[in-house]
Amino acid sequence: MKNLLLQIFTWWNGQTMGTRFFTWRHGKKVGEDELGNVYYEGPMTSWGKPRRWVIYNGYAEASAIPVSWHGWMHYRTDVPPTKEDYNPREWQKPHKLNLTGTPFAYRPKGSLAATGERPRVTGDYDAWTPGN
Repeated sequence: MKNLLLQIFTWWNGQTMGTRFFTWRHGKKVGEDELGNVYYEGPMTSWGKPRRWVIYNGYAEASAIPVSWHGWMHYRTDVPPTKEDYNPREWQKPHKLNLTGTPFAYRPKGSLAATGERPRVTGDYDAWTPGN
């Protein structure tokens, strides 16, 4: 019951009722990634390509699409990773959760939100004053 209520009243938890209905009517499951996201392909768009979408496992977070599926989702390739032996390149990093707005967000040295004391001014900076 809880899952049904989430689908009715939220759009950021997995799928909405409209997406569920559209997927049931038109979706052809293409595959699933290691995070549990499920990828679908459907009818042709007005620009001649099949419509592609993902149903996220949990919150709808676009950065949670792994590099192996990213190219397929953005029409860079017509072959999904499930039909090829995809190996990410060394510079392609695994997904990291977006921590913005959480206590674990990145806070650079000197930030007012950072813990500890702000570094002392070294004197190598002169503030602007009018007339100089």
